[in-house]
Amino acid sequence: MHIKQFQELIRKRYARRDLKKGTPATFMWFVEEVGELATILAEKDSTNREKQEEFADVFAWLCTLANINDVDIESACKKYTESQQQDYK
Repeated sequence: MHIKQFQELIRKRYARRDLKKGTPATFMWFVEEVGELATILAEKDSTNREKQEEFADVFAWLCTLANINDVDIESACKKYTESQQQDYK
């Protein structure tokens, strides 16, 4: 699945609800998910499955934020794939 396809799946499932929440409230949900990811990453005994679930949640909420702000994440990520992009070390 491409990023664009996943973002569209999230749009179809959640757009109506998330548009009502708006950007500030949706951003707070996103931050909460980032916090949960941080907690899992800090735990020495967390499983790969737990990590995957939290990464997926963060990405889904990022897609939601992008959707309600009319941002195509796949297109936005081209700045990292274009040949002019400099590597930071």
